[in-house]
Amino acid sequence: MIYRQIKPHPALSAYIDSYWTLDCEDNKPECERIFPDGCCGLVINLGEKCTTDNGLVILHAGKPYLVGPMTTFKETSIPPGGRLIGVCFNPAAFSQFYYQFPLSEVIDKTVDFDLIPERTMQKLMQNTVSSLNEYFGNRLTSEKHNLIPIIKDIQLAKGQISIDQLARRNFMTCRQLERSFKKHIGLSPKEFTKITRFQTAFLKIKNNYQHKSLLDIAFDCGYYDHAHLTNEIKQYTGLTPSAI
Repeated sequence: MIYRQIKPHPALSAYIDSYWTLDCEDNKPECERIFPDGCCGLVINLGEKCTTDNGLVILHAGKPYLVGPMTTFKETSIPPGGRLIGVCFNPAAFSQFYYQFPLSEVIDKTVDFDLIPERTMQKLMQNTVSSLNEYFGNRLTSEKHNLIPIIKDIQLAKGQISIDQLARRNFMTCRQLERSFKKHIGLSPKEFTKITRFQTAFLKIKNNYQHKSLLDIAFDCGYYDHAHLTNEIKQYTGLTPSAI
């Protein structure tokens, strides 16, 4: 399995984290496990038929799909000769291209995405990265929302911030914050902060951060104890910390 990340055009970097490709060049099917990161994305199958969402969804060749915000892991199975290309949007950035799409309705789902015209799809399949830059550059809207500074607050705090603090700091009520998150991210602010905290802990465990114990990492990341951390790692990855 060969995974590559490609940066978008600089004019799109505030909205799109990266494009990516995944190629199966082995002689047997490969499985890729994906973890929640608070983002949503698009995926296009450029090769053989694949399955995702733990075998529940078939990705047909030449079709685009929307991968909704995730609250648990999912697995994608790619056969020999399989090739996927995807778009990973920054948090709350999807609505800058598809303003009215209800992300809260596609949590933990991969669904057909029919908002890309057939003519554009043909261009994307022939000249992917430059065509993606052109397509999203043309779709970028001037619609603005107030979540970007709030997301930065959450990321700077590594998820260790209360919803009350976020609301007060950004002159909103908790109810307004909830509505805005559901509209532009799909997740509640509480779920998004939990995922941000999980991502911080996950990377520390994976990279053996300063050779710290699991309990130390748990405390560093704002968990009650190592059991609390272990439970969230299992929820989001299906793995124990020792298997990461």
